[in-house]
Parts: sequence; structure tokens; C-alpha cells
Amino acid sequence: MFKNDLIGMLVVCTMPSPIADLGPVSEARTRDLQVEVIAKYSSEHSRPQQGLWVFEYTIRISNRGPKPMQLVSRHWIITDAADAVKVVQGSGVVGKQPLIESGEAFQYSSWCRLETPTGWMKGTYLMRGPDGEEFEIEIAPFALKAPYTIH
Repeated sequence: MFKNDLIGMLVVCTMPSPIADLGPVSEARTRDLQVEVIAKYSSEHSRPQQGLWVFEYTIRISNRGPKPMQLVSRHWIITDAADAVKVVQGSGVVGKQPLIESGEAFQYSSWCRLETPTGWMKGTYLMRGPDGEEFEIEIAPFALKAPYTIH
């Protein structure tokens, strides 16, 4: 809690998740599904002297629609500052194919490695509705940037 001296009110701040703590650096909405991403540099896992920069990211997928949706697979495009592109595809995320009920969200954290101190990621998730329809939802591009870099 802190006191706001300008208007003399007591303000209580709650921070329920990492996304709420930092705010999304990327946000996209496809149909009734919202994808928010935060990313940060992981100094403890990086080895810049050896050309290795590691970034952690947390993603929250919120179902704002009336029907449950299942995340089936992921497709990532990861680009570093030298324009080297890696494509990562696979079933689910972090070993799961979560069913996201109406009004609920699924949140997970993962990481990626780059050979440069900056880059970016973007991608899609393949989702499945209760009627078996499959469709892609966007993961908007987000920057990966180690501290003290200019890009």
C-alpha cells in the first residue's frame, strides 16, 4: 500500500500474475482469444562472452468467448539481430494441450536462446473448438533485448 499525496487517498495495489506485474509487451486478439506476452533477458543463463543470450517469456491466453477452446500446437518464428531465423513447431506448449474454458486463462513460461543480444519472436497457436473446428490465433511480435544494447 502507498499514500497518494496528490489527492490524499490510500491506494491498494494487487499484482496477481507476472503479466499484471509488468504489463504485456505484446498483445493480440483473434476471435475470442487474447494472447499477451512479457519477455525478459535471463542474465543467469546467458553467456555473452560465448555468443549466447537467453530470454524468458510468459504467455497468457485468455478465452473471452462462450465456448471452451483447446490449444493444439504452436508455431514460432524467432529472428535474431543477424536475421538468422529459427522456426519452432510442435504439439501443445510446455508438454500440455490445455483446454481453456470460457472466461478462463492459461498461463505458462518458457525460454529461447539467441546468438545475438537482440531479436524478436512471433507466431501462432492452432486452437480447436468444441465442434472440432481448428483455427490459428496470432502471437503478436515481441522484442528480445539484453540490457545495454542499442537496436
